[in-house]
Amino acid sequence: SAAGCEAGWFVEPTVIGDVQPHFSCFQEEIFGPCVTLVGFADEAHALALANDSRFGLGAAVWTRDVARAHRVAQGVRAGIVWVNAHHRNDPSSPWGGFGHSGVGRENGWEALHEYTETQSVVVCLDDTPFDWFGGAKRYN
Repeated sequence: SAAGCEAGWFVEPTVIGDVQPHFSCFQEEIFGPCVTLVGFADEAHALALANDSRFGLGAAVWTRDVARAHRVAQGVRAGIVWVNAHHRNDPSSPWGGFGHSGVGRENGWEALHEYTETQSVVVCLDDTPFDWFGGAKRYN
């Protein structure tokens, strides 16, 4: 335990190896300085592993192949995908997860829509009767 952290949970930066996909450390969101290591056979297998979770807040793709980076990022079910970086956030970029990783979006225009409920109001200021359908018979 770290000094000053005796009353709560604290984990020093940790790499968890030899992880199987069914392990809770792989299936749950760990909000701490932890990373789990799971091997994969190919790109399709890596995507299947990445998407085998109820959560999808963020993901990182590490590659020098730009085409692969875009292909994998598009295939990952996560609210944000970093390529060759982690946890870099632009305030204009929407932030929020997929699945059980929260509801809605923070940041960007999407955040404004989260706080907006649209309503239309149509006001007629003319006393003249108005027939929207121009006298046409609406129903048989």
